[in-house]
Amino acid sequence: MNIVIFITCTNNRQAKKIAKELLKERLVACVNIVDKIDSFFWWQGKVDSAREVLLIAKSKKTLMPGIIRQVKLLHSYQVPEVIALPIIAGNKDYIKWINQSCQVSP
Repeated sequence: MNIVIFITCTNNRQAKKIAKELLKERLVACVNIVDKIDSFFWWQGKVDSAREVLLIAKSKKTLMPGIIRQVKLLHSYQVPEVIALPIIAGNKDYIKWINQSCQVSP
């Protein structure tokens, strides 16, 4: 199954570092970086907010454990956001490209 992964980062520098590492390890086929998002969330018992950068990555479900491991190694957050949604439909050629671009199951 193909997935779309959301990863929030503290800044563009961290986002690019994580994106490049995930690509280098062939854990993802593509990463989009969306700069300057406003995030609001519960943290340590209160509502907090932060200006963040969002990574949107395309990959395979079987690679998610490796993606989480890499993000945790490179990320400054105590609990980094790394969540995945299934791709339920799409351009068949693009889906094929995702599968070819990511490594075979670890």
